Amino acid sequence: MQLTHVTAAGGGRLAVREAGPPGAPPVVLVHGWAQTGAVWDLPDFHTYAVDLRGHGESDDFGDYRDSSEWAEDLRAVLDHTGPATVVGWSYGGLVIADYLRFHGTSNITALVFVSAITEIGRGRPGGETGPVMRAALPAAITEDAAMARFCRDMAPALPVETVAELTAAATSVSHKVRGELFRRDVGSADVLAGVDVPTLVVHGTQDEVVAPAAAEYSAALIPGAELSLYPDTAHAPFLERPERFASDLKRFVR
Repeated sequence: MQLTHVTAAGGGRLAVREAGPPGAPPVVLVHGWAQTGAVWDLPDFHTYAVDLRGHGESDDFGDYRDSSEWAEDLRAVLDHTGPATVVGWSYGGLVIADYLRFHGTSNITALVFVSAITEIGRGRPGGETGPVMRAALPAAITEDAAMARFCRDMAPALPVETVAELTAAATSVSHKVRGELFRRDVGSADVLAGVDVPTLVVHGTQDEVVAPAAAEYSAALIPGAELSLYPDTAHAPFLERPERFASDLKRFVR
């Protein structure tokens, strides 16, 4: 794994973890709320896993409530990688929607939404949450014990060691950043309807962080999108069902 940094609009630096076989088509990986690019393990792909602003090895900078700034962050990564398949997990799906709003599918060859939200705010169907997410907030924003429970409950079948890694990543994110990511109100229906690249929407049927209805909403709006529901799977399909996820992803990487 090679760690590099790209400079986003406003001068903040974003960490990008590059791994996998060189020469293979690039896959940009966008993690979820209070995690880092280290959450991904896809050895068969040439991946660029970004740490979002305020997370992991990236700088804490800018306005976390501004869709245009999130869009510019992803643009900085894609300027570094060149045209790529872009995969967004959980909150990462919203970052992708931010990018699409301002840049369309420029530099994107395919999209994969994984247990993702594409909207946020009260009553937004693309951001519908489940009981685990609702139980975690607002305590998990400022209380590390509540965040640890959230990391355990998001995917209960994960090994203890993996949960410990998720928890360590989550509790390293500042309370300010944890909170700012939720202080947004964003709808994306028009953005999703304008997607013109192959798109896969993956979601666990037992996800209690982001409701499966959010995936159904996104898949219905995106022209030609494929919806792949994983039975007996919670909020982290790429960790819970790695072989199936890798097989699905391989079909979409361009």
